[in-house]
Amino acid sequence: MLLESTGIMGFISEKFLDFLTFTGFANLEWTNLVMIFVGAFFIWLAIKKDFEPLLLIPIGLGIILGNIPFKSVGLEIGLYEDNSVLNFFYQGVKLGWYPPLIFLGIGAMTDFSALIANPKLMLVGAAAQFGIFGAYMIALLMGFEPNQAAGIAIIGGADGPTAIFLSSKLSPNLMGAIAVCAYSYMALVPVIQPFIMRALTTRKEKRIQMKAARPVSQTERILFPIVGLLITTFLVPSGLPLLGMLFFGNLLKESTKTARLAKTAGAALNDIVVMLLGLTVGCSTQASEFLTINTVKIFALGAFAFIIATASGVLFVKFFNLFLPEGKKINPLIGNAGVSAVPMAARISQQEGLKADRHNYLLMHAMGPNVAGVIGSAVAAGVLLGFLS
Repeated sequence: MLLESTGIMGFISEKFLDFLTFTGFANLEWTNLVMIFVGAFFIWLAIKKDFEPLLLIPIGLGIILGNIPFKSVGLEIGLYEDNSVLNFFYQGVKLGWYPPLIFLGIGAMTDFSALIANPKLMLVGAAAQFGIFGAYMIALLMGFEPNQAAGIAIIGGADGPTAIFLSSKLSPNLMGAIAVCAYSYMALVPVIQPFIMRALTTRKEKRIQMKAARPVSQTERILFPIVGLLITTFLVPSGLPLLGMLFFGNLLKESTKTARLAKTAGAALNDIVVMLLGLTVGCSTQASEFLTINTVKIFALGAFAFIIATASGVLFVKFFNLFLPEGKKINPLIGNAGVSAVPMAARISQQEGLKADRHNYLLMHAMGPNVAGVIGSAVAAGVLLGFLS
């Protein structure tokens, strides 16, 4: 009996010691702590500073979750382990399922009336895409392969879903860093853009008041997604997954006959996809995969692309105004809205306009280039995908 008890105690002791080797404390590395701190910082920014909480809270917790250290012994719990739950969710990022679904939701929530009423604002959204192609050239000069450079450059559009979609096709090995970088700069729009806008505009330009846009008929709103789909996808068929879902969602909204579908696409479905995308993108930043020199380069190039995109939009409006008569000039402060961060970039235009003149309301005017930027970044992604495939 005593020998039997001794054998049981030995077995328990052995298994307990094995258990200790599997704990996070036993497998902890300093890089895990760095990434956990980064995740906590994202959550702090979301809660304390109100920087895109719907994105940064899932991403921040995902970063923490993805950097809990463990010893892989076939338990199938890690993001990069086949058959794990996290790996199953990550397929939506890896295979590009989530971005088109998010574009469906964006289309269902977006009112394109400001752009329809003033089509020349499409040019402002197009001008802001210069940051993408400028960053692409710089990335090539820094030694990135063409496909990798394209995935990095799209960060300049400030469009997280588009960045994920393109990088999943062209540079999957850099997708985690690209996705986190893109969403980080989307959240930091209120921090980065105002300085650029103030530096590039005069006091007189900031005070330009734009006339109220003309009313847009329901017929125009219904025709816009159909015509927009045909024009953009005939021009760039490779952008079909994003552009098709964007205009589909908008048609659901504007037809007035599918209000239930539009509400589902823009609310419940969109929220579910955003949660899964944010969490799994965060989990993909495991320290061993994320803390590299390439990640530092990607964040630097992303910042460069975003700054150039913002400046391009503002400077293009200033240039365009040279050809417009008095009374029809565009306030350059809406040029920043050419990036795809809807509607945050448009709100920044409004805030800066009110600082210059408390009677100057730019929000509805800024929504024109803002929604044009969504279309423009998807077209730019299609161009790069078609060019490099």
